[in-house]
Amino acid sequence: MQYIEPIFRPPSEAKSLILQVTNGCSWNNCTFCDMYTAPQKKFKPTAIEEIEKVLKQAQPYQHQIKRIFLADGDAMTLSVRRLTELLKLIKEYLPNVQRVSSYCLPRNLKNKSIEDLASLKELGLTLMYVGCESGDDLVLEKIKKGETYDSSLSALKKIKAAGMKSSVMILNGMGGQQLSEQHAINSAKLMNAAQPEYLSTLVVSFPMGLERTQEGFDQQFTPLNQADLFKEIRLLIDNLQLDKTIFRSDHASNYLVLKGVLGKDKGSLLQKIDDAIHRPGSIPLREEWQRGL
Repeated sequence: MQYIEPIFRPPSEAKSLILQVTNGCSWNNCTFCDMYTAPQKKFKPTAIEEIEKVLKQAQPYQHQIKRIFLADGDAMTLSVRRLTELLKLIKEYLPNVQRVSSYCLPRNLKNKSIEDLASLKELGLTLMYVGCESGDDLVLEKIKKGETYDSSLSALKKIKAAGMKSSVMILNGMGGQQLSEQHAINSAKLMNAAQPEYLSTLVVSFPMGLERTQEGFDQQFTPLNQADLFKEIRLLIDNLQLDKTIFRSDHASNYLVLKGVLGKDKGSLLQKIDDAIHRPGSIPLREEWQRGL
């Protein structure tokens, strides 16, 4: 496939075939995100003929291809008709694929019914990566996410009702010093209500500078230092009441790697964070050169 770079994918999709069914992000207003701001990343759906061509080229390797990730930023903005067409082509050319997944903005599902999603799930689309970023309405407003606590919860409940799985991302540090506490507490509240199958936290990063984020915070955004990031994620986990959610905080942006199942491993995760805070050197941390977006 002639990819329009840069291409982003979740860490767990490292061995997946990346199928670029759209270019860029249809929203692309989030002040913290520089992923799709390059001139060549203007949003545009990929022609179905181009996608079929790629699948034909991949057909000789069908026994090796078990997973497909639909890129770019929000392939789920495509209509149910187009997504159905794509999934049927995948089944035709790559019948051994066991899972198709995609990033998903909550707004992508506003006009898609539970029945629509269930039909897509039957065609193989089983996992949605939902970047909620925060469960706090003020933080969401300041970062121009275009979502609210309620819109995020509605989408996550719709995904679950359709029999799909959701992998939710929360951004550690997204509220800055000023809104850190309410960001953590309300993000936990959202997760408790949604009970996603997977939950991950990434540390918010600003590889191209703070200017856009500062605009949303009226120039009052103060990034969290390492110690404050640990305190915030501790507050988040302490407020989580999850039944059986696989939790990961192992993305390259994180200083402290955390893995477990919540709530079974809640106590051990909190202890590890406490050790990182109160016993420097007792827990291995990523050095700055090891971190990245």
